[in-house]
Amino acid sequence: MPMPPNERLADFEAQRPRLLRLAYRMLGSHSEAEDVIQDAWPRWSSVTGEVDVPAAYLTRIVTRLCLDQLKSARARREEYVGPWLPDPLMQHAGEEAVADDVTLTLMMAMERLSPLERAAFLLHDIFDTPLDEVAAILEREPAAVRQLASRARRHLREARPRYTLSPQGAADLVRAFHEASTKGDIEALSGILSDQVTVFSDGGGKILAFRNVVRGMDRVLRLFRGLARKAAYRPKLLATVMIDGLPGFVSIDRGAALQTTAIEVRDGKITALYIVRNPDKLRHVHAMLAEGREG
Repeated sequence: MPMPPNERLADFEAQRPRLLRLAYRMLGSHSEAEDVIQDAWPRWSSVTGEVDVPAAYLTRIVTRLCLDQLKSARARREEYVGPWLPDPLMQHAGEEAVADDVTLTLMMAMERLSPLERAAFLLHDIFDTPLDEVAAILEREPAAVRQLASRARRHLREARPRYTLSPQGAADLVRAFHEASTKGDIEALSGILSDQVTVFSDGGGKILAFRNVVRGMDRVLRLFRGLARKAAYRPKLLATVMIDGLPGFVSIDRGAALQTTAIEVRDGKITALYIVRNPDKLRHVHAMLAEGREG
């Protein structure tokens, strides 16, 4: 017998937060993840007969849609102007962490995986899906899925979280960096940046951003000193937040443009800055700020 529509909708809504998180981890895009969830609903609502485990069935639908989406997403990213960064997944600095240990750094590393490796790793290692179930979702033998997940772990080993800050330590570092970078304070920046610091700036060709990744303390110091000297507008800190597991902040930057900045830290020093300025990736940030909340 077909399941009543209200029960079908209730099952879908109960799984929506987890499915949206899975789609975002697969695609690195809020808007694309939301599109996948929208596309999943008619497929789910048209299923005839009773489904024993709705969560598993819905996971299969969303994963298959994401795998299809990744094919075109990879082609678009090859033509992307400047560095590509995932959409910022934001939380207020005082909120409980998202229920996985996937950081922005790990999201970046997952871009080097094949779509099937990415799916196997996320489903099995992050979303705790049994191996046999992952095999059914990916339409592969369990042994092949085990190999996919194992290869993914090897590729991602160096990107797994290894250094964490206390909430207060993260907030202090964020504010210290924002103040020093805004003023072009070379002495202060030298004290908190790693010698191998790297700056990624994602504007997508739609707004002024660094076209190339900036590497090394000397180049990064020159960069912020030059920006401070040229600035006609004093950047404004709007909120300190967590961005995909990394401390960060939302600001109105030079040119009165909204941006997010995530900070990767190891051994007490900033090793990477991930700056998102592409307005297409910040629509949800505008909405959060309009609602009077940061994440």
